[in-house]
Amino acid sequence: MIKGSENRKADHAIDKIFLDRWSPRAMTGEPISQEELLTLFEAARWAPSSYNGQPWRMLYARRGTEHWQTFFDLLVEFNQSWVKTAGALVLFISRTHFDFNGEPSVTHSFDTGAAWENLALQGWLKGLVVHGMQGFDYERARTALNIPEGFQVEAICAIGKPADPATLSEDLRAKEAPSERRKLEETICEGPFCF
Repeated sequence: MIKGSENRKADHAIDKIFLDRWSPRAMTGEPISQEELLTLFEAARWAPSSYNGQPWRMLYARRGTEHWQTFFDLLVEFNQSWVKTAGALVLFISRTHFDFNGEPSVTHSFDTGAAWENLALQGWLKGLVVHGMQGFDYERARTALNIPEGFQVEAICAIGKPADPATLSEDLRAKEAPSERRKLEETICEGPFCF
């Protein structure tokens, strides 16, 4: 698997993992074991959250199991075209209120994003493809997966064993490389909004 640090250059000193991790699409179709997934979920478990509320929940399906088709059918056609070789799909949802007092949590999505990042980094460290997506039917996910009120559907990710990019369609092969980021100066302001 290509490492992002082979092409990307940071402007400030950071750990190589942040440059190396990216979101490939080429996967072999091999199954992901329950143990491999539990390792990723364990990493997500240790993410920080407001009041230690841990609002994230993860619903998943492994290739070849009874729930795979239900998860796969939620994806838009474009994502189905490459996710068909994933080993697992994970849907992230977040609890919109704190468990301990029932009050609304303003940061439930923010906190769940931290859990997603932990899962993505752990997957990369284990040599797996972990690719997040918003291209799926959010309302259908709520219905098909029995997600109750009080939870927000956030995103879905595909996990798999890396494959040669030549296995992808020509248009996807052209996108199968670590992407760049805008300059830091375009992202940060000391003081009030300055963009």
